[in-house]
Amino acid sequence: MQEADLPGLVAQVLGAGFALGVAFGALAQRTHFCTMGALADVVYTGDWARMRMWLLAVAVAMLGFNAMVAAGWVRAADTVYAGPRLLWLSHALGGLLFGFGMVLASGCGSKTLVRMGGGSLKALVVFLVLATATAATLRGITAVARVASVDTVALTLATGQDLPSLLAPALGMSSRSLALALGGGLGLGLMTWVMARPEGRRPEVLLGGLGVGALVLGLWWVSGRLGHLDEHPLTLEPAFLASVSGRMESFSFVAPTAYTLEWLTMFSDKSRVLNLAIVTTLGVVLGSAAVALATGRFRWEGFAGTEDSANHLAGAVLMGVGGVTAMGCTVGQGISGVSTLALGSFIALAAILAGGVLGLRYLAWRLERQA
Repeated sequence: MQEADLPGLVAQVLGAGFALGVAFGALAQRTHFCTMGALADVVYTGDWARMRMWLLAVAVAMLGFNAMVAAGWVRAADTVYAGPRLLWLSHALGGLLFGFGMVLASGCGSKTLVRMGGGSLKALVVFLVLATATAATLRGITAVARVASVDTVALTLATGQDLPSLLAPALGMSSRSLALALGGGLGLGLMTWVMARPEGRRPEVLLGGLGVGALVLGLWWVSGRLGHLDEHPLTLEPAFLASVSGRMESFSFVAPTAYTLEWLTMFSDKSRVLNLAIVTTLGVVLGSAAVALATGRFRWEGFAGTEDSANHLAGAVLMGVGGVTAMGCTVGQGISGVSTLALGSFIALAAILAGGVLGLRYLAWRLERQA
């Protein structure tokens, strides 16, 4: 590729990422796709419909990503999730903090953006505090504490931490073949479980699960195939265009909130350029707003009182600190990361769900005390 062709390709990558973000926001608004809501349904009422929707999205992303690995289109090693250094304590502690925080804040990062599009001023405040706490934990005061404490506890593996790379030497198989076997087996197993009950076959569940999974997979393709250069014309090294991390990326909603706020507040600084994280974040808000306005769901919403405000502020801080420490959220680790079969993503996801259950139990306890 010639240097003169770079701006056009970057524009294609950003345009495709923005379109996928709009579709994500629209779909999440239409189907009420929400991990925290799904967990609350299970804990409080025993309704598994939205949890099946979320797990269907995981299954689709897992199947598609590992099919692309088997075809030689992408590699788990090119993502932030599958490196050889397993930060197991960071994943576990960060996941617990994030899971507890998302309950206090009435939803995870993606749900916050969707609620903003639907007119929630509470979600706007959560976004601003989440972005600030995230920035501080990426490279500010809490970043110093994170790097000096939990991030020092890690296992350094001989291979990448994705299961195909870990197991391939012992099983005598190529990692690509094993990715197809493991990704296909786990993905099909999840899909079978989801559709085994009538609630898993509801049109809304199928639309949300299949749709969100396909969008995560689509962004993997945009970043890992469309935006990938074997040799960048300026550096002569492999590159992933419009990527913040320098690696292939899919949907995540913690660090992107900080990048988006920074871009909005420092727009005149020419060193601050658009990237996939920013355009997908903005796209989700706009997509959600479009559907909310079209369906009459758009409603202005404010805080109910002091305790409601305090819960949301505390939850936003916990999500920012926890999400960066865990290297992702319910979508970033729970769908995008898990689709790569990275061991750290499974640890983070389990911790997020555990933290969410603790948060739901805490709120129930508070209500009982007030009663």
